[in-house]
Amino acid sequence: MARRVTEHKKGGLAELPATAICGNDITSSCLYVSALAVVQAGRWAWLALLIVAGVLYLYRKIYGEVVGALPLNGGAYNALLNTTSKSMASMAACLTLLSYMATAVISASEAIHYARTFWTSMPVIGATVLLLAIFMALTILGIGESSKVAVGIFLTHLGTLTLLLLVGAYFILNHGLGTATLNFSTHMANPGRAVLFGFAAAMLGISGFESSANFVEEQAEGVFPKTLRNMWLAVTVFNPGMALLALALVPIPEVSQHQEALLAHMGSVAGGSWLAWLISLDASLVLSGAVLTSYVGVTGLVRRMTLDRCLPQFLLKSNRRGSSHRIIIAFFLLGVSILLITGGELEALAGVYTISFLAVMILFAGGNILLKVKRARLPRPTRASWPAVAVAIFATLIGLVGNIVMHPAYFGVFLEYLIPTVLVVAIMLGRIGLMKVLLFIVKAISEAIGDLTAQVSTGIQAKINEINSQQIVFFSRGDDLATLNEAMLYVRKNEHTNRIKVVTVVKDKKEVPPKLERDLAFLDEAYPEVVIELVTVEGTFGPELIQELSRKWRIPANFMFIGSPGDHFLYGLAELGGVRLII
Repeated sequence: MARRVTEHKKGGLAELPATAICGNDITSSCLYVSALAVVQAGRWAWLALLIVAGVLYLYRKIYGEVVGALPLNGGAYNALLNTTSKSMASMAACLTLLSYMATAVISASEAIHYARTFWTSMPVIGATVLLLAIFMALTILGIGESSKVAVGIFLTHLGTLTLLLLVGAYFILNHGLGTATLNFSTHMANPGRAVLFGFAAAMLGISGFESSANFVEEQAEGVFPKTLRNMWLAVTVFNPGMALLALALVPIPEVSQHQEALLAHMGSVAGGSWLAWLISLDASLVLSGAVLTSYVGVTGLVRRMTLDRCLPQFLLKSNRRGSSHRIIIAFFLLGVSILLITGGELEALAGVYTISFLAVMILFAGGNILLKVKRARLPRPTRASWPAVAVAIFATLIGLVGNIVMHPAYFGVFLEYLIPTVLVVAIMLGRIGLMKVLLFIVKAISEAIGDLTAQVSTGIQAKINEINSQQIVFFSRGDDLATLNEAMLYVRKNEHTNRIKVVTVVKDKKEVPPKLERDLAFLDEAYPEVVIELVTVEGTFGPELIQELSRKWRIPANFMFIGSPGDHFLYGLAELGGVRLII
């Protein structure tokens, strides 16, 4: 049974703007996923899309459990960071970054292609750069301002899709089911294979579902599970609905001819040129909204990674509105560079997009399993059952493999983008080792050239000492030696430091366990390279004490660690200001 968790979070995005930011991405899938499913599955496209909606229903519980227990930005990165090593979490982050990069560039480019319906001479690459720049500026202004634009786009898109369904239904009532009868009577040599590959193609229809978890800290209390529910409802209603409408309006052989703008063609068949024009305008808007989703999601993720020293610290600089403008500008420049390198031919990026976001979904479900096993005592508002998690992983894996089988060249392109991304993060995580190698080389050279390199050696050593001087705090409740040793092992493996404060918070110093000092003395001898300091604090453990100690010792809260709290813990994890779980 799920345990009730009480959070004390004030402010943040309400249900509609939070849903709109991530919903623009996932609901824009209607513009292309129906055509993909029909091309692969024929008359069974609607069934493939319904199966996808069923898989997404399982992920509602999976995301709800993980983010309910760990309500911090970062999505799969945050889930794995609090349940396994920083290197594994960083791999999930790299995949998420690739997904956002591909989403932003593809969505912006496709939005411009739809806009060329009204301005045929519009330069695609120049207009795409301009659109990316507009949403960069909007995101820099702040998430509150950008959410207003997202709401307008989202409501317009839902209204347009509903109008298309109604006009299509009216057209069928007046003209009969001749096209539908023809399509559903078409012979299929291997229906099972068709549904399988249709399902793999239709899995693109859930892209964007992971975005809400990457800006959960900007949402008001209780909003996150509602965004999951709303996205699931939209996908369940519109994606299969559009596939059925397509089968009733357009012969299957003609679908591939209109694959890039199938909904606009359907609007032209059912309602005329005015409806096709309206759908094209809506497509341009909602695809632009997916660009905004990428900016918002990547900002929350990169900021969290930077706080954990996985990326360079200069990215943390904020403007007067509180936006991390350096992250936003860097993402814009990266997107423009990819656009220019590909020359606007973005089919390859579509493969990066597909493989990366499906891999992220699998890793997030894996994070759910690790949370169940390693953080069983951590309170959470809901729980996903073991069978549900297993089925979700298996289904997503089928979608991933199916897409690679259908487009094997995409996997090679995916690796071309993944490897450099992983290298950047790997360099940051292993920079102490790299600096030591560099220090050895410099010292060897200095023996030959004398004092010329002495200053360089001193500078590098000073930088190593500066990084290692970052103190780590572990709050102990009088844990036994095994637990304290486990905390030491985690810190040695995942953090660059040689100073650890073990803090025990008591109401009276007489409450300090007598063996704690003896245990720490033993660990001090066992780990001579680490200075271990025992600090007894009289007071009550909570957010105020953490903030006070953070200011007093000048140690950020994300370098303070605790063990998993029990059912009766008074505070939600988000209130502790970034304190991490390591046991």
